[in-house]
Amino acid sequence: MTGLIGYLAAICTTLAFVPQALKTIKSRDTTGISLSMYVIFTTGVFFWLVYGLLLVNFPLIAANLVTFVLSATILWFKLKYK
Repeated sequence: MTGLIGYLAAICTTLAFVPQALKTIKSRDTTGISLSMYVIFTTGVFFWLVYGLLLVNFPLIAANLVTFVLSATILWFKLKYK
């Protein structure tokens, strides 16, 4: 049961970033996105990914790997299209 809850949490929090990432990629508009928030958030997600790798916890690894890629993409667009 604990694993199921972990997977459900991972799926929900990861999928939450897909619409923003797609919108940012399509529009290249990042004016409404806080640079400092995305730097801090992307760094935090990276550390969650490392933590999951150290624990060998697949839900943590999978969710944070995907979320890191999505948030890093948004951050890259924010830096490129200021």
